[in-house]
Amino acid sequence: MSTAPNLVSENKCFGGTVGFYSHDSQTCKGEMRFSIYQPSQAKSERIPVLYFLSGLTCTEENFMAKGGAQQFATKYGLIIVAPDTSPRNSGIPGEDDDWDFGTGAGFYVDATVEPWAGHYQMYSYVVQELPALIAEHFPVKPERQGIFGHSMGGHGALICALKNPEKYKSVSALAPIAAPMRCQWGQKAFSNYLGSDKETWRAYDASELVLTSSFKRPILIDQGTVDPFLEKQQLLPEVFEEACEKVGQPLTLRFQEGYNHSYYFIASFIEDHINHHAAALCD
Repeated sequence: MSTAPNLVSENKCFGGTVGFYSHDSQTCKGEMRFSIYQPSQAKSERIPVLYFLSGLTCTEENFMAKGGAQQFATKYGLIIVAPDTSPRNSGIPGEDDDWDFGTGAGFYVDATVEPWAGHYQMYSYVVQELPALIAEHFPVKPERQGIFGHSMGGHGALICALKNPEKYKSVSALAPIAAPMRCQWGQKAFSNYLGSDKETWRAYDASELVLTSSFKRPILIDQGTVDPFLEKQQLLPEVFEEACEKVGQPLTLRFQEGYNHSYYFIASFIEDHINHHAAALCD
């Protein structure tokens, strides 16, 4: 039995509620935070749950405030949970020095290199501890869960689903870091969190994982054509697409003309993503 999460604030939204919570995490050894949208259906029954993983510098609040997902979660009867992107205030020297590493940049891996290994266990937190907490304290159907995310969070969603096909019935991503071993963001994070042995990095690279994963359910990815990080070779969706083609992994990769990397892009296609998950999660 886990300790009940602490309600920080709550707002009514599209007939449901957006709640912000904190709790003591045994996995990350400190306080962690998450937001949760419970549509009106959650007042009377258990319903499927969809996890959203946010990108670099984000918190548990960004997606709930800017993503526009609540009305569609209400339409389809889904609970949405958005965790924070890293531990915070862990006391690790240098934790707040870089915007793309440390605080706000957990990269959804389990760090194996000190001093990060003591707190930065975001993969286990997202896949194990948080879903167990949600299942215990909120009216979800844990056997019906999906996961999606944006940028760093799109990377996180893809690896969580590909590594755990028995846990996730659906996955999608918006502008994901699709081949982190080959881009500067991923190389910086992996070398610091996981060490210099690049073989260990493969366990957290979607373009490597898809080659052996048994997930095989349809994956949806949207990518803006004027995303500056696409041009800078940080996202590399074509590498993931090629890997999917090699093994027959069903993938819909859509390039959206004129869209960038922002939450305006996310909000523009959020209904398509909620619909994608609802098709797999709802009766």
